[in-house]
Order: sequence, then C-alpha cells, then structure tokens
Amino acid sequence: MVRVAVCDDEKETTTELKLELASIFDELAITHEIDGFFSASELCLALKGGACYNLIFLDIAFSEDEMNGVEVGWLIREVFKDNAVSIVYISWVERFAMHLFQIRPMDFLIKPLTREKIVKTVKTYLKVSASSRSEGKFFYKKGHTLHSVQIKQIVYLEALDRKVIIHLCDGGKDGFYGTLKDVYEEQLTDFDFLFTHASFVVNYDFVMAINYGTLDIMGRSTPLPISKNRRDAMRKRYSAIMRRRRV
Repeated sequence: MVRVAVCDDEKETTTELKLELASIFDELAITHEIDGFFSASELCLALKGGACYNLIFLDIAFSEDEMNGVEVGWLIREVFKDNAVSIVYISWVERFAMHLFQIRPMDFLIKPLTREKIVKTVKTYLKVSASSRSEGKFFYKKGHTLHSVQIKQIVYLEALDRKVIIHLCDGGKDGFYGTLKDVYEEQLTDFDFLFTHASFVVNYDFVMAINYGTLDIMGRSTPLPISKNRRDAMRKRYSAIMRRRRV
C-alpha cells in the first residue's frame, strides 16, 4: 500500500494530480490511497492528527496567510521527525529549488505537470522505496529476548505446530511461538512476500518457478505447496510485484 498526499492551493492541480497518480498506480497494480489538501494548514493538521504518508506532492507557494511548502517540509523533517516520507515539491518557479536542500526532497517538478513528469517521479519513488525495503528487519521474540533478522535473508516462513519457523538463505533456521497470519499481517505485507498456503509465506526473491499447485524455491529440492483457495490471490500478487520491479 502506498499512501500519498497531494497539497496545492490550486484546486485544479490537486484534483488532476490525484487522478493521474491513481491511474499510474492502477496500471502498475499497486494498491494506494491518495488524499488531497488545498492548504498547508490542512496538511499539517492531518499530520498532527497522526496521518502517515509514504509520498507527498507539496506546492511551495501558498497564499500570504499560509505557511509555504519549505516551512511545511521543515516541520515534517524536524518537528514530526519523519525522515522516511518522500517529498516531491511542485512549483511554477524553478529558482525555489535552491532553498530545499535541508528538506531533502526526492524530486522537484516545474508546472505545468505532465503525465510524463509524474510517471518518472513515481518510478523514482518506487526504486527508492524498494531499496529501503530490502534493508528492513524482521523481529521475533523468544522467551523474554527480542531477536531480529534481515528481511532479505528470509527464504520462507513455515507454520509448524504452534511455532513459526524462519528458513534463511544460508541454510539456517530459527523458530518462535506465534501464528503465520499475525506475522504476515504485522510485518510482511509491505515487503515482497507471498502467502501461498496456511503453512507457508515465501519471499518473492527466492521463487524460481510457479507451477499449478506448487512453488519451486531456490536452495530447496522439494517444492512448496500453493493452496487452492490462495492460488488466484497469490498469482495476482506475484504478477504485481514482477510488474513493479520492471519499472
């Protein structure tokens, strides 16, 4: 899920940008939520209320009684302490770009916005976020001790009795008490994992081939099963990941 905010006091720009973004994410089969704001204060109020976004398109110049986009960016980075969100500034005036280094924006777009510009920016965001996701960690508790392992090292997770077994790319494994459903929903939905069976969640990066009812996994001689009731959803997710990675 990609959560996007578009903030521009030109209502036509906000509306058209929301429509273009929705169309682009639909074409890439990426689930998304897009909120529109017509003032800097509206966006700040939402952020103070706990709204969280992955990508923000932010105008620089608002009306005289409003904060400008640079000030909003400073609040996001320094007050709300959000260094993860990707900020894309939009403006009619190119000279503003020189004032944005401390905000660390991902991109700067000059109006009028075209689909070509927006597509390029979305693709840049997807590449940046994919790189960030690959460095994520998976956390699990054994007794009173919290353990972690890098997401990219997990080949698959297996439900066995009342435990979840983590199978790693170096051949190692570890286990902890829990349910596969909870683990997947709480930690893995934002990563490229496939819930193939009630007993298996598989890392896309280690899938060698998809058969009718099984998956061939790198480093494992025996295929893993795909349950009948998960087959369609799993294949759709696999195809969506593959299309996104071609960006």
